[in-house]
Amino acid sequence: MAGKRKTNEAGSTNDLRADVLSVLGVLKVATADQIQRLASPHLSFRHTLKKTPATRKEARTASHRGAANDLRRHGLLVDGGRTRGNEEVRILTAAGLAAAAIDLDREPEEMGGMPKSAGRSGASHPMTVNETVIALIRPKPDLDLVVGEPAEAVAAAQAAVDAPDGIGTLTSYATEVALPVKGTWKNPAIGSARADVVVTAPGDGVPLLFIEVDNCTEEADLIAAKFDKYMRFFRRQEKDTDGKEKPMWRTRWSAPPWEEYERVHPPVLLVFHQAGKRSAKNQMERVADLTRSHWQGRWYEERGYHSYDGCIPIVATTLERLREHGPAGPAFWRYGRDRLEPLRDAIGNHRRDTYLARRRQAAREEERRREEERAAEREARRPTCADCGAKFTDERWRAVGYTRNPESHKHLCEDCQSRAVAAEQQAKADERERQLRRQTEEAAAREEAEAEAKKNRGLFGRRR
Repeated sequence: MAGKRKTNEAGSTNDLRADVLSVLGVLKVATADQIQRLASPHLSFRHTLKKTPATRKEARTASHRGAANDLRRHGLLVDGGRTRGNEEVRILTAAGLAAAAIDLDREPEEMGGMPKSAGRSGASHPMTVNETVIALIRPKPDLDLVVGEPAEAVAAAQAAVDAPDGIGTLTSYATEVALPVKGTWKNPAIGSARADVVVTAPGDGVPLLFIEVDNCTEEADLIAAKFDKYMRFFRRQEKDTDGKEKPMWRTRWSAPPWEEYERVHPPVLLVFHQAGKRSAKNQMERVADLTRSHWQGRWYEERGYHSYDGCIPIVATTLERLREHGPAGPAFWRYGRDRLEPLRDAIGNHRRDTYLARRRQAAREEERRREEERAAEREARRPTCADCGAKFTDERWRAVGYTRNPESHKHLCEDCQSRAVAAEQQAKADERERQLRRQTEEAAAREEAEAEAKKNRGLFGRRR
């Protein structure tokens, strides 16, 4: 125990240190509060008897703060200053990023880069990115770990468990991901995009989603310009391991194949946080106008849906709305639409999906109708037994249909053929028996005649 304390003076466990590494491996920059809410959400419902919010936060984050301090002593993270709310920020070192890659089972190039100005100026942008990730995941507490807490805390934990699920888990997310318009994943060329967040949660209906976060401090023109880079990246082709060219992004991430020749690029979610002086609503609308050429689809009146071939589905929301409703609630505006939708609906194309489903159903019904017609035509050609009138079975039909078939009585069904063959065999047996009887009688007659002749020869000889 003394040796353990000397190595980890804060007394943290391996699991706690792994929690800190994993969260920072994804988020890159985070406070102990954010680490705790993601890694141990049950702690948010403990220590409710503490008198003030500050003392409750100090109590519920103590374990992870201790783990972070031990990791700092090992050179895996450093203190990155404080947020505007005076919370200490933790940042991984290069060694810490490598250690986190092992815990997350990711290749080093999959870890993403460090956010710009991390730890300086209150780290306001990374903090908003983190809050966006937490609002999308909506971590649920383990109710077994809040047993014995006050009834109000248990009820709040139960409400969190009963609330609609979020999207994915921590390992479904990556931050500061380079999207090279030239160069490589590891060394992207100047002018490449960098996604604030990339989500891969196919089990939750979100195969691939890119996220951009704005604190309402950046000009709308600069945000819109990022989509020019996104479009260049999405259009970039590269040979895969099979030697065939495909979009570069498909060589790294899995996504459903394109349907009906409509090549829709992966969706991008814009999350606006009303922290700066610009209006979030105005930012959304202004960016929508400036990026119209990237997201606007083509209406097909006869099919009843928009085609987004070659487009980027762009969806916008606010952090406040996301926190309130979660990804399953009506919090997302898909550019070009006039309503708020759940995220899965907003990034999809329900009308097109409905049209294609109807067409596939019609094709299945048409194929079934044709199959029934073919079956009826085949039944009409099916032979019938010349004796009993029964239709041939498929096996009998195939058996008599061969050109060089030794089958007898091809005009009879299997049962009648069996009886006919049996009758023939019986007739042959009777004929053999008759011939044998005749032969026996003829042989007996010959023997009798020969005996009679011999007797006569003896009589004639004595008379002389």
